[in-house]
Amino acid sequence: MVNVVDGFGSSILGYPRIGPHRELKRALDSYWHGGISREELLRVGREIQDDQFAELHAAGLTQVPGNTFSFYDHILDNALLFGAVPKRFEPYREGLHPLDFYFLMARGRPDLPPLELVRLFGTNYHYRQPELDADTEFSLHPEALLDEFDRAKEKGIELRPVVLGPLSLLLLSKAGHVPGEDEFDRLSLLDKLLPVYEQLFEILAKRGSTCVQLDEPCFTSDRTPAELAAFERAYQRLSTAPLRPRILVTGQYGDFGEAVRILAQTAVEAIGLDLASYRVRPEELAEIPGIKRKRLYAGVISGTNVWRADRYVTLTYLNELAKVCPDLVVSTGTTLLHVPYDLLVEYDIEGPVADRLAFAKQKVLEVVSLAKALTEGLGGSGGVETAKWRKRPSEVHFKQKHAVRQRVYAVTPDMREREPYEVRREAQRQKLNLPVVPATTLGSFPQTPSVRQARHDLGEGRLSYDEYRKRIEAEIESTIRLQEDIGLDVLVHGEHERNDMVQYFAELLDGFATTHYGWVQVYGSRCVRPPILYGDVARPKPMTVEWITYAQSLTDKPVKGIVTGPVTMVARSFVRQDQPLYETADQVALAIRDELADLEKAGVSIIQVDEPAVRELLPLRPTGRREYLRWAVNAFRLATSGVEPETQIHTHIAYSSRAEIVQAIEELDADVTAIVASRSIEWVLEALKKDADQGHGLSHGVGPGVYESRSARIPDIDELDAALTAAAEAVTPERLWANPDGGLKTRHYWQLEPSLRNMVAAARRVRRRAEGSTTE
Repeated sequence: MVNVVDGFGSSILGYPRIGPHRELKRALDSYWHGGISREELLRVGREIQDDQFAELHAAGLTQVPGNTFSFYDHILDNALLFGAVPKRFEPYREGLHPLDFYFLMARGRPDLPPLELVRLFGTNYHYRQPELDADTEFSLHPEALLDEFDRAKEKGIELRPVVLGPLSLLLLSKAGHVPGEDEFDRLSLLDKLLPVYEQLFEILAKRGSTCVQLDEPCFTSDRTPAELAAFERAYQRLSTAPLRPRILVTGQYGDFGEAVRILAQTAVEAIGLDLASYRVRPEELAEIPGIKRKRLYAGVISGTNVWRADRYVTLTYLNELAKVCPDLVVSTGTTLLHVPYDLLVEYDIEGPVADRLAFAKQKVLEVVSLAKALTEGLGGSGGVETAKWRKRPSEVHFKQKHAVRQRVYAVTPDMREREPYEVRREAQRQKLNLPVVPATTLGSFPQTPSVRQARHDLGEGRLSYDEYRKRIEAEIESTIRLQEDIGLDVLVHGEHERNDMVQYFAELLDGFATTHYGWVQVYGSRCVRPPILYGDVARPKPMTVEWITYAQSLTDKPVKGIVTGPVTMVARSFVRQDQPLYETADQVALAIRDELADLEKAGVSIIQVDEPAVRELLPLRPTGRREYLRWAVNAFRLATSGVEPETQIHTHIAYSSRAEIVQAIEELDADVTAIVASRSIEWVLEALKKDADQGHGLSHGVGPGVYESRSARIPDIDELDAALTAAAEAVTPERLWANPDGGLKTRHYWQLEPSLRNMVAAARRVRRRAEGSTTE
């Protein structure tokens, strides 16, 4: 293990990897479009790696993590580290450079879907889900890991390689299934996988590595007895491998639970706990047999929010932990992948807000200073320096908005109720007169370079608002005309005025701060700047009415208003921690309620309130789930229940096989629910049918997302027809909508147009069959 010679050590579990100025994003986009060579892309990657480990070492960390860089996704990287290549990609391996083969799996191509994109443990990060089957064979491919390790060693820096643990690698993967056979159990591959980990350990040990980090985030959520038994068997074996570095096993994103007790009984040397997400009491930790013999990586600094730690409270807690686990390393609870790089480059955040924030660089310094204070005995008694550490920082109070708080307190149950669905459905049928299986999209269209430039020039003051409005209106008109030509039944304005759906509304609401450079990776080259929700939320003026009413003036077909829902605004922001989440969500909901009222007054008949993030905040363990879903549903209903029955409310949400999630979606009481294919289109269709057969499916309008909007692949008419036909069997044609499973912002028009034309053609086929069966 990397030694901590004097006192307590300091480390982090991972670091952002897109580059301080999004160097990796720009290089990836340029490479994919033929702008730079493969060698240039590889050079950018090496420079980011080298700068990162040198920076972290210079910051004073006693242990620096390695192997945290990725050209697209670290989960996919780990699958390839152990040779887990899905069979459907194997035929393409020989003719491609390894990097291009990697991108093929991550991005796909028109005739080959990529690996599925799945959200990682309630964060905004998405990973490409590895695919395994009963015949999967593992083999070691550590070249990239070893190359970085050797480069750092030449500079006198020993890295602690970070590798996904064997159980989480299997559990985060997709299990292949052969029709007619029993469902494949991923854990059946464990005995084939563990020897490959032992091979990696031996190579690292011979290379001079003293510690390897194995991440097991899957064990911060509920696991079955069989999975826990497999976890114990794996670490009993790995910890007794004949030649290996010392092993650190981390449990990121929550309560490591029973896994801590299991690890404490193995020969594993170190355990990392996410104490920022789940603060274990020292006396509870002390009750675990064997824990005092382990090195504890105390993850007291959060890797998922941007708030400064209370150094008094944190240091006091660390002093108590050190009594239980004397061999202690101050650390982050998770990788810092989920926060921006550097607060100091943000020149526009108000001082009282900025003083409470810490981005990745600042969090590293928090870790280092806490370890130093712990080593020097501060936070105890006596001494001027100790007194400084023990003194609580002066509280920063933001001016509360009395009107906002009074309005939240005045909310009554009837403000969260609408007319019964059947009443609304008939009123909407008469007003909208839509065909069976209407075809639509979910909001965003591609953002052209000219639109991005216009938005940038407006922000820099080089473009007047009137000129900016004219440019956006021209894009809106072009989008409306294209949709009319394609034959969509319900149109959208394209969201050309919006950067990111959450950031756009945050910039127009009081109580939010936004950043200029606070980029966080979502997946691949896709990055967002999550806003910071620090104060009471209010809407100074209408946010979308101007654009939607202009779009509606161009066509006789209905144009949807598109608004981001309250739970998604909360889930995809860095949220204040001084009041319950449900109270913050209700504040946002009231602001959105006002927006919906103004849209309705302006003549907008269909309004989509996107809530793709409802599942993201769901607690990983059962405790608290029911209460969370209760307030999440209530916030959505508060936002949407102020409109008349004839106004049709849509939402956009991730489906789940969990009955509690299906029930929550039903309780949202949206007139139409468009579904994100969080696993696959086929899975959603099967789940819808199964839920309907069992009598607890969705009873309102449903748009099952018949093709993946994030993929470059263009689905053909027959494929879409089959998907819609299967969906019609589950939800009936009268309640079925045809739509992609997400927005189209990241697509090119040459991909978008044929896909939508095929979807419209397929919807018309299903419509004709449904209407024909009705008249027979």
